[in-house]
Amino acid sequence: MYVRVKRGGSPAAPHDYLQIVAGYREGRRVKQRVVANLGRLDKLMLDGSLDGLLKGLGRFSEQLKVIERARLPEVTKCQAKLWGPVLVFRRLWEEQGLPAILGVLAAKRRFRFDVERVCFALALQRLIDPGSDLQGSSWMSRVVGLEAIELQQLYRTCTFLAENKERIERELFLRERTLFDSSVDLVFFDTTSTYFEGRPSLLKRYGFSKDHRPDRVQIVVGVVMSRDGWPLACEVMPGNQADVKAVAGLIRLLKGRFQLGRVILVADRGFVSSENLGALAQAELEYIVGARLRQCREIREEVLKRADGYEKVSDNLQVQEVVIEDRRYVVCLNPAEAVRDAAERAALLAALAKRLAAGGPKSLLGNRGYARYLKVARESVAIDPDRVESDAQFDGKYVLQTNTALGAAETAQAYRSLWQVERAFRELKSTLAVRPVFHRRDVNIIGHVFGAFLALRLEVALQKKLAAKGWKLSWPSLLGDLAALKAVQITLDGRSYTIRTELEGDCYKGFQAVGLRPPGRVQLVDSPEMLCH
Repeated sequence: MYVRVKRGGSPAAPHDYLQIVAGYREGRRVKQRVVANLGRLDKLMLDGSLDGLLKGLGRFSEQLKVIERARLPEVTKCQAKLWGPVLVFRRLWEEQGLPAILGVLAAKRRFRFDVERVCFALALQRLIDPGSDLQGSSWMSRVVGLEAIELQQLYRTCTFLAENKERIERELFLRERTLFDSSVDLVFFDTTSTYFEGRPSLLKRYGFSKDHRPDRVQIVVGVVMSRDGWPLACEVMPGNQADVKAVAGLIRLLKGRFQLGRVILVADRGFVSSENLGALAQAELEYIVGARLRQCREIREEVLKRADGYEKVSDNLQVQEVVIEDRRYVVCLNPAEAVRDAAERAALLAALAKRLAAGGPKSLLGNRGYARYLKVARESVAIDPDRVESDAQFDGKYVLQTNTALGAAETAQAYRSLWQVERAFRELKSTLAVRPVFHRRDVNIIGHVFGAFLALRLEVALQKKLAAKGWKLSWPSLLGDLAALKAVQITLDGRSYTIRTELEGDCYKGFQAVGLRPPGRVQLVDSPEMLCH
């Protein structure tokens, strides 16, 4: 049954009437039957009889009684516990088969607590409230289903994750084997680093710091992602690890742990060095890497000058293969980007000419944008036409270096497909920003990082489901909206109930994306609906 407003009265004096209506089916048709006419809506609202009627009916509604009780002072002071993220990310956790994988591995150990649930808690904390394990144990006490987790359980679980990291990665990979059903596939590799307070260890070392903290020990974290953006594996390496050693570890990972046949590694310009490429070639691993255009003399003086007959791949991509000795390059040109680069340089040169005419040339030398076009004589500074011409050869271009047999167009398209993955990885690095970490034991550090890696997989999973529905939502806002959904537990007449707070912002879309129905406003703690969540 439901309430309906029915327009009645005369055309000159229309009125709205309130009715209680019941729907019923007659054959294949759905019909309505008026159960009661309650009267004119304006009069019911004016004399308060509608409020009295609702209050009287409310005495027979268990949910309304619970909500009414929740407004009492002693109840509103109860602590609301985080609920929304638990429901949404737990569904994604289960879809990836992690409960089964972790359950099998934990069965070999004599844990007196639910290791799989603690693993989920570590990943969830990284997404919602990143912090140390000490902070995490306090945070989990305010999360539905995670209240009983203790600090020592977090430490033991970090050790468990570190000891089983490779097995977990392999099991996850095997579940997604269809990604690599073809005879060749692409993987993207990148690294990040994080620093620590404290003393050096076998893992924590001084090295080149991407955080600009050379005064702190650090670790290096490498991540391998598939062509469609799925994180496949992470490697935790000493903070002073040279790139070439990171590459050796990557080769072992791809050919050993995953037993992959022909794989093409795609990496950005930061990966390029003669040692890295030599290590890949020695291991017979194929690669496509972005080259350093301006820094590499061979590219500046030979490769770009030989590229003259471009093959059109699409409106915004033309390619030309250039081979120098045993080194194979693919020059890629975006005509529209070339026009923009030329226009930006023309505007910059016009501004530079005005500055030179106005005097003060010495001050221009400190401006890197201006300085690359300037020629300095004994007592004069002028625009150098040769430098301008040299700079023009870079307009709209990027260069790839590869040892594959793929055609120039295939090589460029493969790199561009992984560019989307690279951009996604840069956005996801905050999830892998594992600070603060206060573990003293290296094995626990590895487990802590792997917990962040599992969180990364959950984030990617939800992002993909949102994209599949065509929803472009702010990730921080969505997490905030999910976190705003809380559960308040009260006891009424000897029975325990959970009251759900209101759905805010895009919270409902988060549930819809993973195929979940948000929990009811009020439900018994031991009800089937409550248990299924």
